[in-house]
Amino acid sequence: MAPPWVPAVGLTLVPSLGSFVGSYFVRGEGLRWYATLQKPSWHPPRWALAPIWGTLYSAMGYGSYMVWKELGGFTEEAVAPLGLYAGQLALNWAWPPIFFGARQMGWALVDLLLVSGGATVTAVAWYRVSPPAARLLYPYLAWLAFATLLNYRMWQDNHGHRGGRRTPE
Repeated sequence: MAPPWVPAVGLTLVPSLGSFVGSYFVRGEGLRWYATLQKPSWHPPRWALAPIWGTLYSAMGYGSYMVWKELGGFTEEAVAPLGLYAGQLALNWAWPPIFFGARQMGWALVDLLLVSGGATVTAVAWYRVSPPAARLLYPYLAWLAFATLLNYRMWQDNHGHRGGRRTPE
């Protein structure tokens, strides 16, 4: 049997796995394209994003462990709160390929709206099981609101900007 700390560490690290895959799209040509976009003055500096996401992913991962532990593991009772979590996490992981890979800012915005809704429903489901676990999602929800506004603003300011060049409007 695994030591008791293994599920805590494992579930805390799970959200970061998708970010490693997503980072494939946030480099090279994707970053060069991104550099050509108009960004609002309140856009965060690039160096701040890794620590922000690392913190948010660790908090939500540990929150999932708290819910998992409270419900006795992957039980029937855990299907809804952990399934909602997995769904919103998969949508979260889809954003970099949509935004940076496909360069579809409008569809990336749709994805962020779905992530935000899923994360909100997840927080409500978690609150019923473990209020402290749900509170670990609150900074994530705030960041999603900010990221959604940023995505919207960039989509509006760069209408028609795909593939490193302007498309005819």
